[in-house]
This record gives sequence, C-alpha cells and structure tokens, in this order.
Amino acid sequence: MKIIPLKEGNFSTNKTKDFTLLTEENKDVLKGIKMSVTPFLIITEKDIILLDAGIGWKNKQGKTIISEILERENIQRDQVTKMLLSHLHKDHIETTVTRNENGFEATFPNAQIYIQRRELEFAMENRDSHSFDFDTLEKLIQLENIVWMSEDKGQITEEISFEVAGGHTPFMQVFWISDGREMIFYGADDLPQESYLKYHLAYKSDFDGRKALELRRSWAKAAAENRWKVLLYHDLNKAVVEF
Repeated sequence: MKIIPLKEGNFSTNKTKDFTLLTEENKDVLKGIKMSVTPFLIITEKDIILLDAGIGWKNKQGKTIISEILERENIQRDQVTKMLLSHLHKDHIETTVTRNENGFEATFPNAQIYIQRRELEFAMENRDSHSFDFDTLEKLIQLENIVWMSEDKGQITEEISFEVAGGHTPFMQVFWISDGREMIFYGADDLPQESYLKYHLAYKSDFDGRKALELRRSWAKAAAENRWKVLLYHDLNKAVVEF
C-alpha cells in the first residue's frame, strides 16, 4: 500500500475555529492552538482512498493544496474511489465539494463517501458550534454516492474496517486499512498528534476526553504489538508513525 500525506499546511486556530497559516513571520506571535491539517490518500490494489478532506486551503494561484499534491502524484480526482470521513468538523470536510458557476459539485466525482449518520445528527443539533461549516456540510449531504453508516463497527471492504470510537465527537469513527501484509490505522482527532501517545492526558477540546485517552492507550498497545502504521492528521512535523 502507498500512503500519500496531503498536508495543506501548519495553522493556528482560535476559539471560533478560524485557521491562519503559520509562516516564518507570524509563527512566534500568533496565539491559539497550532496544528497541521493533513488528509491522507491510501492506494491499495483495489481502491484509492481519501481519509478526511481538509479545509480546502489554496495557493496564491487559487488552486487547492490537495489538488496540487494530487497533480504532482499523477492522480486524477476521478480516480479516487472511496472517501472515508471520520467526523464532520469543518477542517475535515471542506474539499468534499467544489463551488462553481452552477453552484457546486463533488470534488471527487467517482468516490463513494462514507458518513456516520449519527455524526450528522449531532452536527445538526449543534448549529451554534464554530466547529462546523454548515454551508459546506449542507452541500456535502446533497451529493450522490453517499453511503450512510449506522453500525458501531464493521467491514467496508475486505481491506477496510471501521469503528465508532467517540471521544473527540460522540460518533467519530476510526479506520483500519490492511492488505494482509501491513496495517494502517487512522484515529483522526482521537489520535491527532504523536505527543498524544507520549503524554497521557484527557483534553477539554474533546467531547469525552477521558474516553479518548483510554482509546489512545489501547491503540498504542495494539500498534506496538502488531506494527501498525499510524496516521497523524494534526501533527506539525510528522504524518506517519511506524511501530
């Protein structure tokens, strides 16, 4: 399997979840939480899989960073076959849709989009939350090829399994991708940075910080025992940890 980090950049985010790109000029003066935004493309023998969809950050020419990386890797948008969304916070869904003169369209037109239905219900019950971009979210759920998920765990294909872990949001889901030789684990915002494996803390930014902490402990043990490759969505310096 091939792992392609689609890093959009390192950012600072404030209480209203506005993202500012970190630069050499501002990195020491900006306040707020500092994090990367790094969706992942996983290429297996059967699928090209997108894990979460970033914030749609654009370069100076107006092209998204994700599109820029895909072009560099010689991958066309219509080659992506599956999009697995861990949860629906705005920094994880923006490039699911592309706005155009006719309104909007699916950025990855041939991809099945896997969404946990209970996560959508939670989002819609929290319209005052700055964590969600409801303009993008309401466009996303109008797209064709959505696969609505309702079970707590299961297999998407022989290669892909999922589990509703909770923690960061009540119905956030995590994913395992295996070809029989290696195992990739994506813990999304329950395990967003390598430091979360070193410092055993419950974070107030999570819906259930204590549950997220216990999940990290169990995943770290399993990763070490089974030599997982763990993907880190928000780590400033490292996208993949290999055990």
